[in-house]
Amino acid sequence: MPAITADTLTLPRLSGPTPADTERPVRSVTTGPGGYEGEGFPVVRAFAGVNARDLDPFVHMDQMGEVEYQPGEPRGTDWHPHRGFETVTYMIDGRFAHQDSHGGGGMITDGATQWMTAGSGILHIETPPAELVESGGLFHGIQLWVNLPRSDKFAAPKYQSIEGPQVGLVASEDGGALVRVIAGDIGGHAGPGATHTPITLAHATVAPGAQLDVPWNRDFNALVYVLSGRGSVGPVGHPIEQGQLAVLGPGDRITVSAAPTQDAHRPALEVLLLGGRPLREPVFQYGPFVMNSKSELIAAVEDFNAGRFGTIPPDALTPHRSTR
Repeated sequence: MPAITADTLTLPRLSGPTPADTERPVRSVTTGPGGYEGEGFPVVRAFAGVNARDLDPFVHMDQMGEVEYQPGEPRGTDWHPHRGFETVTYMIDGRFAHQDSHGGGGMITDGATQWMTAGSGILHIETPPAELVESGGLFHGIQLWVNLPRSDKFAAPKYQSIEGPQVGLVASEDGGALVRVIAGDIGGHAGPGATHTPITLAHATVAPGAQLDVPWNRDFNALVYVLSGRGSVGPVGHPIEQGQLAVLGPGDRITVSAAPTQDAHRPALEVLLLGGRPLREPVFQYGPFVMNSKSELIAAVEDFNAGRFGTIPPDALTPHRSTR
């Protein structure tokens, strides 16, 4: 799991709790079911079974892989529309090529993030490059949907390419955990992602037996998702393992501990920390459209069918299908 690594002993450290700080308690732990997306790549539906009020301002999250593809097996998505929210694709292992109808695009690889504001409407594709399809290889990433507030539903589409070395790096107080801040702020350490909706998104690696204790904005909700490994979360140490999501209650800090022993092929606890300021607005979703009313959904479908989301460029990417 390469993402971006660093020597925690050389990084700035998070400060410990003050006497007035409270740890966020665990309200629920759910296990995401497996499924398939796009042309058939395996995913874990991380938010399945969780009340939408607890997720707000997030709408959807898939863990893509972790899978070791054989030659000819890698799959992605074909061209498809979005409106009313932002898609965030974070690649931990492997490569994904992106292109959209508003000129955004590039290769998302090992620790990079593609942040696409669909806003008023966009067409895009995410697909493994031809060489990965032919050779096979490790593939692991996250796609997160961040809702846009009513005032920004029809914002101009935008694309941000965040390369791995751009993320904010910080170590836990004892140096036992590395935190990569992709967006938002943790203890004064900011990530590069520019967001319409105030959120924090970070990927942490916690060494066996170590604890991560991070300050968290009291106005934000708080979610902990386990990408790999096992450990515990919260003040009473609720057990948590790969593919599980913990929803936390109110408080000032998030605590996550890694089990003293991990599987040989999963040497540390890998977690996503995410939260944001709830929008508390009506959510009407139909496939790739996330709006505030049924009439807006109908308009989105009509606008898409009328070609108002832009045009697929002449040099468009297409899913590569192996001849094997």
